[in-house]
Amino acid sequence: MTQTPVPPTAGQLHLRHGEHEAVVVQVAAGLRSCVVGGRELLDGFAEHEHPVGGRGQTLVPWPNRVAGATYDLDGEPQQLDVTEPSTGCAIHGLARWTVWDVEERSDAAVTLRTLVVPQPGWPTALDVRVRYLLDDDGLQVTTTARNVGDRACPYGTGHHPYLSAGTETVDDVVLQLPGTRWYAVDERGIPTGSSSVDGTGRDRRTPRPVGDEVIDTAYGDLERDADGRWRVRLTDAAGGSPVTLWGDAAYGWLQVFSGDTLPEPLRRKGLAVEPMTCPPNAFVTGEGVVRLEPGDEHTATWGLSPS
Repeated sequence: MTQTPVPPTAGQLHLRHGEHEAVVVQVAAGLRSCVVGGRELLDGFAEHEHPVGGRGQTLVPWPNRVAGATYDLDGEPQQLDVTEPSTGCAIHGLARWTVWDVEERSDAAVTLRTLVVPQPGWPTALDVRVRYLLDDDGLQVTTTARNVGDRACPYGTGHHPYLSAGTETVDDVVLQLPGTRWYAVDERGIPTGSSSVDGTGRDRRTPRPVGDEVIDTAYGDLERDADGRWRVRLTDAAGGSPVTLWGDAAYGWLQVFSGDTLPEPLRRKGLAVEPMTCPPNAFVTGEGVVRLEPGDEHTATWGLSPS
């Protein structure tokens, strides 16, 4: 009997609103493609491909790294699995390689849901929903987490899209981002401190080309527009229509990654712009971490638009 292979990211959920389209996948409640106004905004992946480099994945209950895969919770040491052996860290949470259930679906929206269960290094049950919505403005992504267990827990979330300005590589991308503080890191990618971007090459509040710069930097103290959102904008060198990623008040940090450590042909092909509710190693430092008591809920929203 001939068997049809299951895609590496399981179910493929196609959304449409007018000229806008998106493909959401069940593994990691991920985002594979986002076409707005006929233009692909992502350096995504095909249905038969693995999401190398975290492409499009939802990151819960923490984004980025936890140094040594250990942290303390109310005086009790917690030992997570080491999921990045090269650094000895735990990276990007506990739901990256799980199949999320489809809870609700319409032509232009889908909600996926998973339960993060108590396990080594994680003390409680966390009910997480991710809702993708296409509307006239583009794509909106809302992550809601509720502590449905009997113990308090630390919490953070993020998302890992790779953006495309339509250029062959990120070298030809003109980048503008709102970070006013950047984090220096050690060889593991763990912050050793943060500083103002003023007077440094990390200051990208004014648009300028990426060129050959290697970027793998977390930013905080994000400048916001009048609507309370911060925005990252990518254009090509010719000044074409920008790709804009925005974050709401819950997203206080972002990570930007030029993809230099990825294998060919993905290396420096897309620019990861990762909205985060806390910085790297937050479970250890406590910076930006939300404490969810049993019954508490947290919501964060980010989005993509072509202008």
